Amino acid sequence: MPKNKTHSGAKKRFRVTGSGKLMRERTNKRHLLEGKASKRVRRLALDVEMAPGDAKKAKKLLGR
Repeated sequence: MPKNKTHSGAKKRFRVTGSGKLMRERTNKRHLLEGKASKRVRRLALDVEMAPGDAKKAKKLLGR
């Protein structure tokens, strides 16, 4: 049987932690940052754990 390929878009967007949780970046950190509060921009810089429903789908795309 041939191997399944990892979804190219998914591997750029999500990462798996050592314990198996899926992490994603927050939205709204690409442009128009001058109008956003520094506090907000700092908060957006952190990765967050994916919602369980989304994580299930993303794991499938990552071949896990």
